[in-house]
Amino acid sequence: MGRDFDELVAEAESVSVEGWDFSWLDGRASEERPSWGYQKQQARRLVRARAALDIQTGGGEVLAEAPTYPPTMVATESWPPNLVKATRLLHPRGVVVVADPDEPPLPFANDAFDLVTSRHPATIWWAEIARVLEPGGTYFAQHVGPASVFELVEYFLGPQPQARGERHPDAETGAARAAGLEIVRCEPERLRMEFHDIGAVIYFLRKVIWMVPGFTVDAYRDRLRDLHQRIEREGPFIAYSARTLVEARKPARP
Repeated sequence: MGRDFDELVAEAESVSVEGWDFSWLDGRASEERPSWGYQKQQARRLVRARAALDIQTGGGEVLAEAPTYPPTMVATESWPPNLVKATRLLHPRGVVVVADPDEPPLPFANDAFDLVTSRHPATIWWAEIARVLEPGGTYFAQHVGPASVFELVEYFLGPQPQARGERHPDAETGAARAAGLEIVRCEPERLRMEFHDIGAVIYFLRKVIWMVPGFTVDAYRDRLRDLHQRIEREGPFIAYSARTLVEARKPARP
């Protein structure tokens, strides 16, 4: 038998979920990584850029892995705890962290950046991305794909047939083209996830707040207890994340 349900719940409720570091889940949950290696590809593009913007940077953890930044490097974030963490992590390296509500307009001039990046943006405002990119500039991002981790979402919320179609790569590339961008790459993948205890589930849902909106242990205690017993009886809870690598370019002026 594994650890007691109440003990796992208390531990997962007490740990901080600020930032975008998931190391607390080491040994408790796992997720396959996409084949393309977003972080390394982002770093290679930053070396070549003159002015770059990282949208919805979270706590700055991904951007901080880049060994070199262009002369102008800016990151935006909306959630106050993440802003504090990103500022602490990125300011010493000369990155300007800007508080932004993730709603149009981006607080930058037209044609301000030759590179815009984002890893797992919650919202994608294509017209704004196109506006702040200079002609010939590139948008390079890893998006969350359709029905990501919906095995877990639907365990708590029931069937979500309409939501399953959201974030489809065809719809996203169509919106990007409508904003005037050219699609260079669009590569979707589905990746196996395993949750080995109920504490990992609770931590994940507290951190990724849009999965089960308004999630609290008290609101879902019965379902959590049932899932705890299922994991104890059958082994890890299996789900599948969806990721899409997107590269788009703003056409150069004639």
